[in-house]
Amino acid sequence: MMGLSLGEKNYIKGGIADDLRCDGRRRLDYRSIAIDTGVIPQANGSARVRMGSTDVIASVKAELGKPSSYRHDCGKVSIFVDCSPTAAPMFEGRGGDELSTELSVALERCLLGGKSGSGAGIDLSSLKIVEGKMCWDLYIDGLVISSDGNLLDALGIAIKAALSNTGIPKVEAMPGTSAEEEPEIDISDDEFTRLDSSKVPIIVTLTKVGRHYVVDATIEEESQMSSAVSMSVNRQGDVCGLTKRGGAGLDPSIIIDMVSVAKHLSQQLIATVDSEIYAAEARESSA
Repeated sequence: MMGLSLGEKNYIKGGIADDLRCDGRRRLDYRSIAIDTGVIPQANGSARVRMGSTDVIASVKAELGKPSSYRHDCGKVSIFVDCSPTAAPMFEGRGGDELSTELSVALERCLLGGKSGSGAGIDLSSLKIVEGKMCWDLYIDGLVISSDGNLLDALGIAIKAALSNTGIPKVEAMPGTSAEEEPEIDISDDEFTRLDSSKVPIIVTLTKVGRHYVVDATIEEESQMSSAVSMSVNRQGDVCGLTKRGGAGLDPSIIIDMVSVAKHLSQQLIATVDSEIYAAEARESSA
């Protein structure tokens, strides 16, 4: 919890009520977003995202695995977030572990439709190598370098950018002589298939402070929130996932209004992120 004085708290709440936040933004304005791709050479894909002073990295690692029993024709995706103790004092000890778990679960719910991956923006069937026997497993790791609020949205953008940057090695598989025998595979060192991330949704978090809510809240604004609702929305405007934090309840009419606002803002945000990813990949290819 931020150690703010009563005057600072009133200043934050008063500014939001007057639609003029401490950094000069209006309630529904984002901070500037900067994206770099290919920041971790050892990964299959990676990206770094900065939103104001919030700084996060996401990396994607592809490993051979076996399909789950209930989705034998698909690969698997998992997400884990690590909050560096140097990012904020609150991340030291159990505080960082608890937030890491909270963010990991929220990202899986918003981006993958939960642990089953049934609502994933990633085509999990594209990760199949041999049905029922072999697939690609994607391990997505997020790292919080610096925290100044809105971590979930920033990590969601970083993951989308990292997936756009991900190349999966081409594989030739030769079935075994019997149904029980594992297939022989040949993994290319030179040929890769670019992962399609166009359907991966974006996360929009609306943070309620007093009677109003804001997007892209700073850490000071989050310290004064009563609740926050995070919605993942794809480029078709469909809500793919929703999660809430904070103890205060919300009237259903407010939730409906929040969903409408999030759907509107998501399209602007997707256009911005697409532009930043394109520019980042152009810089990476020319380097």
